[in-house]
Amino acid sequence: MSERNHSPENSALPAQSSRTKKQHWLTYVIGTVVLVAVAAVGFQFILPSPAASQTTNDASGQVQLQQNSTRVLAKVNNQAISYDVVAQECVSRHGEDVLDTLINRLVIQQACQAAGVTVTAAEVQEEVAANAKKFNLPLDTWYQMLQAERGLTKEQYHDDVIWPMIALKKLAGQDVDVTEQDMQDGFERDYGPRVKARMIVVDGSIRQANQIWEKCKATPDDFDRLAMEYSSDPNSRPLGGSIPPIRKHGVEKVVEEAAFKLQPGEISGVIQVAQSRYVILKCEGHTEPVVTDIREVWNDLFKQLKEEKTQIAVAKVFEKIKKDARVDNFLTRTTTGPRPTQPIRQVSGSAPAGAGR
Repeated sequence: MSERNHSPENSALPAQSSRTKKQHWLTYVIGTVVLVAVAAVGFQFILPSPAASQTTNDASGQVQLQQNSTRVLAKVNNQAISYDVVAQECVSRHGEDVLDTLINRLVIQQACQAAGVTVTAAEVQEEVAANAKKFNLPLDTWYQMLQAERGLTKEQYHDDVIWPMIALKKLAGQDVDVTEQDMQDGFERDYGPRVKARMIVVDGSIRQANQIWEKCKATPDDFDRLAMEYSSDPNSRPLGGSIPPIRKHGVEKVVEEAAFKLQPGEISGVIQVAQSRYVILKCEGHTEPVVTDIREVWNDLFKQLKEEKTQIAVAKVFEKIKKDARVDNFLTRTTTGPRPTQPIRQVSGSAPAGAGR
């Protein structure tokens, strides 16, 4: 889609900076996983050859780590540094994050197996090629850009981004309905008029918010100074309360409704956006619509809205399967999910390094 419809979402907290088309698609490609996981999710569901796994199963089915503890990884003046020493150091520094990744891999893999969902290497490659094409970039350049801007290797990109995106979409189902009302709301959001405004965020009591509002009403020309003095939003406060233009059907409905009622120079009342959080706006003008005829952007808008609704469905699916999974994390000593129906048996060693693969 054109950059003209990618201005940032307005929000009472905090204001977001604008993004380029390139950043938008990187967010689409990589941010899907963030949206799904809510708390850092990186996982892999392709099932490559068994040789890729670093675990084996004994006769009882219990996962056992391969015998790597005696393997020497380095020597310093003939004094050995073993695999086990390095592994312990890695667990100490990064264990919780890596284990969380492995847990999420296994949770989703189990859901895929239960639902009979598979994702082939060809599907992954096809998705990668489609993403590169959106930038008009050859594959090698696309991978280089991901490495430089996101620190993702080719394997990490396939394993931690593309596979879960495809797998979770399959689990969520492909039947996403984009209605006429969705199209109209999306058109107003992305292409319609917006309100240029400054904002003061007050974290505290309604009495404190009213006191600041009275100062704003008494000296409206000093709104920027008052924002720098009183606003609790760290992003807009240094800018005198300046925020991206507020659009319809954005993040904070109560804020946008108040904003579109204002005329240039007017100051809103005190707007409550959350418990003990209030917003005061000053209107600085209105923008003209970017596009006036929805037919000009109908196809691109439809694709975008379908993708947005698909990601919402994907997030709900992941939330449900994570909620339904019993996870006993012995590293963090936490347990989530339903109560076990059988006694818990701790897997020897750390979490299975090849889970989900």
